[in-house]
Amino acid sequence: MKVPLKLCCIMFTILVLLNGCDWFRESKQVAQKELGPKELLRKYEWFKDASSKLDKKQADIKVYQTRITNMSKDYEDLPRNKWPREDREQYNLWQSEVAGIKASYNTLASEYNAQMTKINWKFTNVGELPKGAETPLPREFKPYQEE
Repeated sequence: MKVPLKLCCIMFTILVLLNGCDWFRESKQVAQKELGPKELLRKYEWFKDASSKLDKKQADIKVYQTRITNMSKDYEDLPRNKWPREDREQYNLWQSEVAGIKASYNTLASEYNAQMTKINWKFTNVGELPKGAETPLPREFKPYQEE
């Protein structure tokens, strides 16, 4: 009766050790895949591209808002229904384009922010940037465009 109990304990211990080794092996594989130089470079490039796209969207919004402001100043003494039809249409078109750019900005900014919070990315820390990079990427893009 004592022999089967010892055998069961030994088998249980071996099973626990083998499962533990498998878990560590899988953890190592995941770490190598997600934190390897090739993957970190890919992620860094995605953040760099997203950051540039967000900057461009902010600049585009400013361009359109300047156009809208200038047109509004041209007709500041007239109610909108007295503006020439072409200018009302252009004004509405610019307003729609600004709204679309803001929505696109918010989508990309939320994706950027979500990706940035997933792990402590080295390339956002001063002193730990890849060769050739001069400034760290922002950890978060806010505020979102609301108006």
